[in-house]
Amino acid sequence: MADLFKELEQRILVLDGAMGTMLQAYKFQEEDFRGKRFADWESSLAGNNDLLSITQPEALAEVHRAYLEAGADIIETNTFSATSVGMADYGMEALVREINREAARIAGEAAREYTAKTPEKPRFVAGSIGPTNKTASMSPDVNDPGYRAITFDQLREAYREQAEGLLEGGVDLFLVETIFDTLNAKAALFALQELREDTGREIPIMVSGTITDASGRTLSGQTPEAFLISISHMPLLSVGLNCALGASQLTPYLKVLANNATMAISAHPNAGLPNAFGAYDQGPEAMAGQIREYLELGLVNIIGGCCGTTPEHIRAIAELVQSYKPREYASTSQANTLTTP
Repeated sequence: MADLFKELEQRILVLDGAMGTMLQAYKFQEEDFRGKRFADWESSLAGNNDLLSITQPEALAEVHRAYLEAGADIIETNTFSATSVGMADYGMEALVREINREAARIAGEAAREYTAKTPEKPRFVAGSIGPTNKTASMSPDVNDPGYRAITFDQLREAYREQAEGLLEGGVDLFLVETIFDTLNAKAALFALQELREDTGREIPIMVSGTITDASGRTLSGQTPEAFLISISHMPLLSVGLNCALGASQLTPYLKVLANNATMAISAHPNAGLPNAFGAYDQGPEAMAGQIREYLELGLVNIIGGCCGTTPEHIRAIAELVQSYKPREYASTSQANTLTTP
């Protein structure tokens, strides 16, 4: 993967936008999620977007191509919830490896297609690893604060299975994203480190946390500084932030990471904040205008979009970054003392 590191040195890389937003536009119904293979499945499958990698592969390919056409350098696999923990809601734990493998294969074919068109601009596939719907740090029962719905080892095993499927499908890197509980993320990183050691393959890893509100903390209570320290034991390609907030709201927290991290910095914010109906109204130009501040301050190396973003948003961002240089990495000595902006 020398090419990925080389590309990061030369320019700001563009990550794709929201997969869920794009899939919603297809207005898939229950029968679309089921397809022929799962027509008689005992539980409802509507909303299981990860399953679409098997039942609606062409739709997935169309979304990937749309983002690549818009200028994305890195596209994410459709596997945000594709662990045995997430698939348990549908009784589909046994399909985890296949779902991840197929999602990676579909994304890989699209990336290779566009790399072949413009070899001077290689495209990469990031295996998307989400936080799961359970947390290792907090109790879901207010009357029993010591209770945990899942253990570290259960998470580690679930993430290992997902990562193996993604690797079989041919991903170029892993993206552990939307981290609201760093203990969950540490289980994922532990699993990825095990996979590295067992396979002898040094697959690059991106890590992206989420600041949930104006408190400037993750859901489990960590500040950006604490989050960075918690995951800095791993050799990472990048650390960054995504989801929950719009571009302008993320700026102060990205400054903290950029001032202290020795690796690349990524950001893929939402298209503004959601309206009263949970939709995102911020248009491509407005979002790109806010992201311009990141570029002028030299905060990022990888930039893309999260909830509510579309190929039009990514196109506006891709055009914008061409005029800016990537962030220079901080020295190790600078990173030893954490500072706030």
